[in-house]
Amino acid sequence: MTILDYQKGGMFTPDRIAAVLMTTRDEIARTVGLGRDAIARAERVRQPRTQRRLREMIEIVNLAAPRMGSAAMAYAWYRSEPLDGFDGMTPMDLVQAGHADWVRDYLARIDAGVFA
Repeated sequence: MTILDYQKGGMFTPDRIAAVLMTTRDEIARTVGLGRDAIARAERVRQPRTQRRLREMIEIVNLAAPRMGSAAMAYAWYRSEPLDGFDGMTPMDLVQAGHADWVRDYLARIDAGVFA
């Protein structure tokens, strides 16, 4: 999947993300650490914070998808797999804490053949 598959009109849209990842809009909101209101109201979806959180999750899912086999499987990994060296935190936990860059670096180290 490309990042464009998750967008409509230049914005990340919870409906498209949920459809691609085979989940619900409410689940997407919980996954990125936002309330239901943030993804239910168009003006809130356009907010920079909401768009940043959605983008970070999508970037990480797209980075993980080739090794997981699909975007849906990468999404499951993102939500549930504790990462070595991060005190049992999942990629989702790290993104919610503002550390999406740590997850991207973790995946880059694995791709480079370095034990993460």
